[in-house]
Amino acid sequence: MGMFSRISDIVQANLNAILDKAEDPEKVIRLIVQEMEEALVELRTITAQHLASKKGLQRRVESVTRQVNDWQAKAELAMSKDKEDLARSALEQKYQSEKQLEQLSAEMQQIDESLQGLQSDISRLQDKLKDARSRQKALETRQQSVSGRLKARQAVDEQKIQQVMGRFEQYEYRIDDLEARLEAHDLVGNSQPLESEFEKMEREQYLDDALMALKNKTNNKAA
Repeated sequence: MGMFSRISDIVQANLNAILDKAEDPEKVIRLIVQEMEEALVELRTITAQHLASKKGLQRRVESVTRQVNDWQAKAELAMSKDKEDLARSALEQKYQSEKQLEQLSAEMQQIDESLQGLQSDISRLQDKLKDARSRQKALETRQQSVSGRLKARQAVDEQKIQQVMGRFEQYEYRIDDLEARLEAHDLVGNSQPLESEFEKMEREQYLDDALMALKNKTNNKAA
């Protein structure tokens, strides 16, 4: 399993925990981007460590290679002087250096393979991160659009409510006016019979007084 796969598992586990909590999509995609950015930093840190190790191995390989060549030269010098035992000892040291060189070469190959895998993982993660950021931007744009439409809809709804309330107030005013007129009519209607009684009494009194005056006048003439 590569480093990217292990980090992907960690990211996926964290995202599953977020999704289980039913977080909003905008927050989820933001956390996805954050997780990927942190994973990318981790991969680059590991890559830098591998590169530093590779440079150290390269220096050791160069040093051991010089030792191999040096022991070879010493063995040849000893043989030229007919010192076979000394030449054999030099070749023994050369053998040990060559074994060390083989081990270093194996470690170098392992680091190269790891670096190749890390570079592949970084490339894949960068593509994933680019896609996630694109999705985040699209989601934020949609969120802003929806929020704007919602505010506009709320404003329209509020305007409609105000219009309805205005019409309701007009109807309420008209009803109040009709009730006031009805009450005034009731007051006038209730007062008319009383006024009529007084007018009748005044008329009868007037007629009685007039007739009495007329009788008195007639009686005076007859006398």
